[in-house]
Amino acid sequence: MKNKHLGTAALAALLLAGLNAPAQAASYGTPTISFSAAYLSGAVGGVDDQTVDVTVGQSGADASALTVSATASTKSSVAGTGDVSVTGTGAVRRLAVTAHARGYTNLTVKVSGLGGKSAVKTLSYAASAAVQNPADARYFSGASDSSAAVDVGGGFTVVADDENNVLRLYDRAHSAAPVRTWDFSSQLGVSKEVDIEGATRIGNTIYWTGSLGNNKSGEYKAPRNTVFTTTVSGAGSATQLAYGRSYKSLRDDLVAWDTANGNRYGFAAGTAAGQVPKQIDGFNVEGLEFAPGSTTTAYLGFRAPLAPAVPGGKALLVPVTNFDKVLSSGSKAVFGAGVELDLGGLAVRDLRKNDAGQYLILAGSWAADDNSDPYALYQWDGVPGHAPVKRADLPTGDPGGWEAIVAVPDLNAPGARVQLVTDSGSADLYGDGTEAKDLTHPEWKKARAAWFTLG
Repeated sequence: MKNKHLGTAALAALLLAGLNAPAQAASYGTPTISFSAAYLSGAVGGVDDQTVDVTVGQSGADASALTVSATASTKSSVAGTGDVSVTGTGAVRRLAVTAHARGYTNLTVKVSGLGGKSAVKTLSYAASAAVQNPADARYFSGASDSSAAVDVGGGFTVVADDENNVLRLYDRAHSAAPVRTWDFSSQLGVSKEVDIEGATRIGNTIYWTGSLGNNKSGEYKAPRNTVFTTTVSGAGSATQLAYGRSYKSLRDDLVAWDTANGNRYGFAAGTAAGQVPKQIDGFNVEGLEFAPGSTTTAYLGFRAPLAPAVPGGKALLVPVTNFDKVLSSGSKAVFGAGVELDLGGLAVRDLRKNDAGQYLILAGSWAADDNSDPYALYQWDGVPGHAPVKRADLPTGDPGGWEAIVAVPDLNAPGARVQLVTDSGSADLYGDGTEAKDLTHPEWKKARAAWFTLG
């Protein structure tokens, strides 16, 4: 062979040329791309909006050699390709979207690999409108009808939804999907919603109450006449809940008590067939909290009726003096005298106290499912006969109705801030006429959590 005796320099040149030769495309597989969720929601002007993890790979190539970008948008006025950012260099990247207008768009996300190969996947994105004070707003996705919340420490809260019996654990500081969920329908022996509206915690026990009222068509639905407990273990992101016990006759006990006392509050009429609960003379429980220094007496806070049931009437609390035994042993409920509070004609939408015995009342209309009517926060000492004091008027006009207090701060501290959660189930979040509770994808259902500084 002529090349049998190549010189050292010539051989080295051939070897170097081989090392620098382009890799053959056939040595690389087709890239892969997947999302942690195929649907994503954000908000115009949103701060710390939810993100999606993008997992990419390609056989024969290191993940760091792959690039990820948005290449198309079906409605760039909502969010265009330049509004999509991707961070990270490994197999898992984080994708975020900045929204410019309310609505929907499908974003094409492309992974470009070696050998000129690529793959694409579609992310369906929905943007809700801008809200007041967006820096203090976060969005809890997965459900829109948030109705009660209980702080479990470590910056996390358990949130109930009045359209199902699922309890969801959220990071209070971030817009995100729930960390974990619990559905206690089977333990409760129900297939329909309990219509959870109030909750409070004593030690490791969380007490939950249904609304106890008729449904929106005025029909009696037995699951709504339910109070139950869950036991907490762990804290923060490691929180776990276990089902405790339930009681399914509290509404009946209340009606019997009021009837025996001259129908002062009209509970029998308010629970009658055909009676809609969200009327000024209706019957609807939305608050639950224990009395000062007590682990046995709990206040039920009523959204309806007012006392008396006329415009400008007072908000009503009814003490259950053996609430612990009602849940622990199924004892028939015993009641104390009703507590009537002047909340400027508003009713109780939530009631919560802190370890120092300071109460905060979220007051709102008996009627509104949105923020079209006034809402306010009142401080109270929990003592019947003592007047509550208004601490803040809440902003109105944004989607959803103020529904739950996460936790009560030290109300004497300057600049005390409280986090509230909306029930956004009836809101048209994305401008297509669809109520949030009816959205097809749970990732697009969301409730807004917002921080407020108390005056």
